[in-house]
Amino acid sequence: MPPRPVPLFSRLRFRLPSCAAVSISTPPSSAAPLHYGHRTPLASPFPLSPPCPRILRAAVAVSSLDLRPITGGFALFSMAAASSATSVHDFTVKDASGKDVDLSTYKGKVLLIVNVASQCGLTNSNYTELSQLYEKYKDQGFEILAFPCNQFGGQEPGTNEEIVHFACTRFKAEYPIFDKVDVNGDNTAPIYKFLKSSKGSLFGDNIKWNFSKFLVDKEGHVVERYAPTTSPLSIEKDIKKLLGSS
Repeated sequence: MPPRPVPLFSRLRFRLPSCAAVSISTPPSSAAPLHYGHRTPLASPFPLSPPCPRILRAAVAVSSLDLRPITGGFALFSMAAASSATSVHDFTVKDASGKDVDLSTYKGKVLLIVNVASQCGLTNSNYTELSQLYEKYKDQGFEILAFPCNQFGGQEPGTNEEIVHFACTRFKAEYPIFDKVDVNGDNTAPIYKFLKSSKGSLFGDNIKWNFSKFLVDKEGHVVERYAPTTSPLSIEKDIKKLLGSS
């Protein structure tokens, strides 16, 4: 009798997810016939055990987080933290000497928040007009909060001490100048995340250049955002309106 031919599928090799190849041999003639299109459930070779309590606790913790897509992956945000800030007064920032400043101390005041730079083409005009506004309205409940930033053309390279000395001696700036911050990117200061989310621009939320301005009312709510090229004196009427001045 001639030898029995080897079935086509007897030596096929399959690639598993673990990149290990296995050989599948033809079952002996006495085995039950194969029924193609029918899958027999495979029993696990490992004994089942109850879920690990740590895994259950981790799953509960993750379920309470808000998963939001970002470029290149996903970021986890605590839902409680994301909704906790309702005004500028909820934030604490660093002053130029590194000390904490609770912005709730500015409750009841109208604020103009500006990212400043010492070597920008807009420096002279903005610093000059900011000082004029501050001198005119500081006794009526108006404050300017200046945040140095070196993200635009590297035009604020100095130390905090150098920045304060420059603004105070050259432009007689009497308003507070805070610690240098990032206003865009992964290291954006929390206060600027809030400002941008409260008031976007026509071209997206990101700060476009030095001397972008945010006007904040007495309750700490952002009411207006101005482009870097908007002169401080041109928004005087908006400041007077919030102050209740005639």
